[in-house]
Amino acid sequence: MIRDFSKNKLSIFASYIRPHRREFALDMLFSALIAVVDLIFPYVSRWTMNSLLPSRAFAAFFTVMGCMLAAYLLRSVFNYLIIVIGHGMGMKVESDMRRDVFNHMQELSYSFFDKHRTGVLLARVTNDLFEVVELAHHGPENILICTLTILGAMIVLFLINWRLALVLLILMPLLIGFTLRQRRRMQAANREVKVKVGEINAAIESGISGIRTSKAFANEAEEDAKFDKANEAYRHSRDKYYKAMGLFNGGIEATIGIMQVAVITVGGLLIMRGQMNYIDLITFTLYISTFTSPVRKLAQFMEIYTTGMAGYDRLLEIMRTRPDIEDAPDAVELKDVKGEIALEHVSFQYSVGKPVLEDVSLHIAPGETYALVGSSGGGKTTLCHLIPRFYDVHAGRVLVDGQDVRRLTQASLRKNIGIIQQDVFIFAGTVMDNIRYGRPEATDKEVYAAAVQARIHEDIMQMPEGYGTFVGERGVQLSGGQKQRLSIARVILKNPPILILDEATSALDSVTEVMIQESLDRLSEGKTCLVIAHRLSTVRRANRIAVVDGHRIVEEGSREELLAKGGAYAALEKAQEIK
Repeated sequence: MIRDFSKNKLSIFASYIRPHRREFALDMLFSALIAVVDLIFPYVSRWTMNSLLPSRAFAAFFTVMGCMLAAYLLRSVFNYLIIVIGHGMGMKVESDMRRDVFNHMQELSYSFFDKHRTGVLLARVTNDLFEVVELAHHGPENILICTLTILGAMIVLFLINWRLALVLLILMPLLIGFTLRQRRRMQAANREVKVKVGEINAAIESGISGIRTSKAFANEAEEDAKFDKANEAYRHSRDKYYKAMGLFNGGIEATIGIMQVAVITVGGLLIMRGQMNYIDLITFTLYISTFTSPVRKLAQFMEIYTTGMAGYDRLLEIMRTRPDIEDAPDAVELKDVKGEIALEHVSFQYSVGKPVLEDVSLHIAPGETYALVGSSGGGKTTLCHLIPRFYDVHAGRVLVDGQDVRRLTQASLRKNIGIIQQDVFIFAGTVMDNIRYGRPEATDKEVYAAAVQARIHEDIMQMPEGYGTFVGERGVQLSGGQKQRLSIARVILKNPPILILDEATSALDSVTEVMIQESLDRLSEGKTCLVIAHRLSTVRRANRIAVVDGHRIVEEGSREELLAKGGAYAALEKAQEIK
């Protein structure tokens, strides 16, 4: 179901409940029946005391009381059904929301994840949504029960004695005004709590992910201090929220107490004047309990509302974030790829005033191997990220087969580009799952062939369960070289016409590097290959080499041409003593 997140909060919320309207309707029906039972009992009690008992109709009295007992037993059944059906509906809403936010995050651009920590995003998909579910379930149900009960009680109270009912009506604005004022304070305090929960999750995620590094540097105390700081900030935000909630609940109880005292006081005065009898006052006090019970429930619900709405607001914040990179309305599929790549006067910067690339132009012919070398931070990796359109250029154009990448669909562009990065990511799954990620529909035989070509097959066969071996979180069960070869096998299986190798053999020993380089050479045959390397021995076979320095390409040509110039590239080779 496609939702429009530009609409108001209530419309969006209703769109999540709409697919589960049957459960919602049952939840509302049983809630209404509970309110009816609560409203009937005091009125029936007044009738029996005014009519049945004085006329000594004892059989009718006990029959009516038996009916009320049955009604309360049914009320407990309705309450059970509300919990089961309502929470079931809430879980479905939570599942729908979690699916939507995860799918949306998959569509967001690299720049979004550059600015947001993993732990913070994790909190939005887990903790926040759980509280939204409580709101989805208890919100409509509590509002219906309390509204029906309060309005019904007020109507009956006016029928019993309008003077006494008027006392409650005068006090109601005090209760409503206090509730609205405190709700805003609680909501603000709860939003702060949400932020601090995200920071704690980020600290935990960072501490666990970097546990090996912290142990290697004996910096466990430093990590403890970072977590303690986040934990203390969270505690302070919770304290602030609980103070607001305590003031809210205390104020509600005080207002209810004032109502009860006022009713008894005015009721006693009316009895003294002969304008009211004792039975009506007893009935009135019963209705006061019926009246104040939903008020207390609304007070309890306010906590659910503030936490749920804070989580809902954070959900909408993500869902209303548009990707920096989107397909143009008239974007076309990239087909029959030859592999020609061109950059025309390209400039790019991650933040204003800090250029990474300035007026860069290059042309790579189909099937050519083009190498980028130079010092770290010169913009080599950024340049490669512009080709699959992970980022958009700020000036100039990036072309693939003569077509501006901004006029192509992202999916078709990236399906035709294979990237082997220096920082390899291995998914928590089996070896087979990680290789097949390159082409999910590939057969087992094709996976084996890719592993053989990547020189990882023999290592896999020595693992406890072969290709079914679980590699652990981020491939913790694998060596650095094995991770790199696994990622190479993944791209070999994908077999794209354009390859980007970003320090693809950096984690390998010299012997394995030679073997993998041979595999990469075979893989790159007939393909356009863009290679980033610091070890110049890996780019000697490149057709052309470009030296990137100072955000620009300062030299370009074949190895022989660059050595003959005796410029920047020759200096790099001399520094590495390449012969």
